Amino acid sequence: MTPTLALAGNPNTGKTSLFNELTGAHQHVGNWPGKTVEQQSGEFEWDGHRFEVIDLPGTYGLLAVSAEEEIAAGFLVDGPDAVITVVDAANLERSLHLVAQIAELGLRQVVACNMSDVAERRGSEIDRAELARAFGVDVVRTVARRGDGVAEIRRAVAEAMAKPEVQPMVVDYGPVLERHLSRLIAEIVDTAAVAAVAPARWVAVQLVAGDGALADRIAALDGGPAVLEAAEQAREGIASDTGVDAGLAIAERRYRWVHEVVGQVEGGTGRGSVWSERIDRVVAHRWMGLPVFLAVMWLVLKITTDVTAPFLDWVDAVVSGPMARWASAGLGAAGLGGGWVEGLVVDGMLAGVGGVLVFVPVLFGLYLTLAILEDSGYMARAALVMDRAMRVIGIPGKAFLPMMVGFGCTVPAIYATRTLDSRRDRLLTGLMVPFMSCGARLPVYVLLGSIFFVDSSGSVVFAMYLLGIGVAVIVGLALGRTLLRDEDPAPFVMVLPDYRLPSPRTVWALVKRRTLAFIEGAGTMILVASIAVWVLLAIPIRGGGFGDTRVEDSAFGTVAGAVAPVMDPLGLGEWEQTGALMSGFVAKEVVVSTMSQVYGGADAAGEEPAQGLLGDLAEIGSGFVDAAVGTLRAIPGIVGLDFTEVADATPPAVDERIRESFESSSGGHGALAALAFMVFVLLYTPCVAAVAAFKHEFGTRWMLVSVLGQLGIAWLVSCLVYQGGRMLGFG
Repeated sequence: MTPTLALAGNPNTGKTSLFNELTGAHQHVGNWPGKTVEQQSGEFEWDGHRFEVIDLPGTYGLLAVSAEEEIAAGFLVDGPDAVITVVDAANLERSLHLVAQIAELGLRQVVACNMSDVAERRGSEIDRAELARAFGVDVVRTVARRGDGVAEIRRAVAEAMAKPEVQPMVVDYGPVLERHLSRLIAEIVDTAAVAAVAPARWVAVQLVAGDGALADRIAALDGGPAVLEAAEQAREGIASDTGVDAGLAIAERRYRWVHEVVGQVEGGTGRGSVWSERIDRVVAHRWMGLPVFLAVMWLVLKITTDVTAPFLDWVDAVVSGPMARWASAGLGAAGLGGGWVEGLVVDGMLAGVGGVLVFVPVLFGLYLTLAILEDSGYMARAALVMDRAMRVIGIPGKAFLPMMVGFGCTVPAIYATRTLDSRRDRLLTGLMVPFMSCGARLPVYVLLGSIFFVDSSGSVVFAMYLLGIGVAVIVGLALGRTLLRDEDPAPFVMVLPDYRLPSPRTVWALVKRRTLAFIEGAGTMILVASIAVWVLLAIPIRGGGFGDTRVEDSAFGTVAGAVAPVMDPLGLGEWEQTGALMSGFVAKEVVVSTMSQVYGGADAAGEEPAQGLLGDLAEIGSGFVDAAVGTLRAIPGIVGLDFTEVADATPPAVDERIRESFESSSGGHGALAALAFMVFVLLYTPCVAAVAAFKHEFGTRWMLVSVLGQLGIAWLVSCLVYQGGRMLGFG
């Protein structure tokens, strides 16, 4: 049987980097059983033996205060074969509190003394042999970002597995606490079902400290209620004898013990992180931090929309050119060419999915820049800066983290609200998250921006992100002072990691996972939606045959036309625009694919003359080289030195039809109508998956409030943008 290793550690200790180095390409992503929190697992081999590694959510201790910490603590209590605990060598004392708790639990443990290079640059020297003796564990020097010490970790794990059963470490909690703990331990030992959960002393310490998850587990066991009653008596006795809460007394004694150990094992000058402190004086400043954050986000979007733009043309040319010709040729060889089957494959499936895949370079750029910011340590500063703004709304600073996740995808952002302590904070944050502009909306902005705002598309996209944040803040303020009024939020606690050069391997792992998740969506949900749209476009309502009817006379056009009058005050009164927005309920990526289909008309890319396989491959290769050169030339444009034009993601004929449609529906105010369209896409329901996630977390009633509220806000704000712009003479 393959041994199971738990990878544990505080947030921002380099745990993810070590996981990537240990497991390499042998990684798997799923959900914890019965949970919606992401689980990462992987494998590695050493000396002919295979080990499975489970990357636990970051935790500061085994006294769980969030869903993630509850998962980590529960997994460790269930007893993995061994634990690799990652500690920050530059902040040793903080990290060793978790090491002590795991050692008290009696698990085989290998400590990865990570970020040792940072500690050494600060002049800190750690006696790893003495540290190993104090905790009864193996201690290995690592710099996970460079792969240093990874082989030693594997060897230490194999050696730890060969040792006999490990005895739990004993921390002296002082005479008063020990007197009360000893009585509780005796009660646990006499209760077989409880004693089987974990070492009796560890169970006693956790119950006295107030571990609610462990108490719930014990309450369901034979004799559990009696043990819990004894634990409550111990808590009351400790509080009476010491004058402080029992949990605080336990933590204080453990921290004091850890402090004494650190005093024995750590030496050197301890100069501190001078550069991090100097940078933080600006980026984490009370007033300067917010402008810096906005400037960083503007730079991210500038890179995303401009630098990656040349690859949009290349992907579009590949999909609409060689791939479409290959599909038509293959269907022709099978005797299915020229009919509705070819229309379904080329104009439905390929045009729909391909219209979204065109934007993979844009999302790749977004995920790349965000991953670099995460791994460099800046995102922690961004959360600190935004804490002040979050408190104005009435939610804790760490609510900003789910909102940041929302810039990537709304679904995990909704589930990320579980890190908040109260249901009120989770619900309020969940109602704000859908207004964050997720990556799926970005293709819509880029498409319309490249048509109507050629010289300022990056600024328009940035404005969409700012508008989403602004609307979320207004919604939060309104709800936080009315329906969800509550006490002041809890203090925001976050340890700021040192700035560091991002690890290419870590960044690539994040970018690859997020990009592949988007492509997987394009291959499943978007494929189904594209087929459905094509079928609805092929079904005749007012004359014609199947697959041979005018789009406005099709089932899709008829339904969209019936809804279109509702959108007329927004300058979006044509059925094509309404139909695209309707399809966006499935996923925002589908908006682009629907527009590609309804505006594509007879411009089937497959009608281009065949040039043979070698000619197609040469076209793909030369196009890639041109795109790469265009990307390099676009980089100076970030600072205003434009040497290239913004690429366009759709064929010129389609662009022109989109322009004509918006000009017609708005009476000559096409740019304003396009802006209103983007605002509506920003503010209405993100996608069906997000709705399902919200219902799962908060129930049907609040799900309906969220969906209907988003629709109402989207219509109102879009109407204000369009009508207000017309009154002011814009567009």
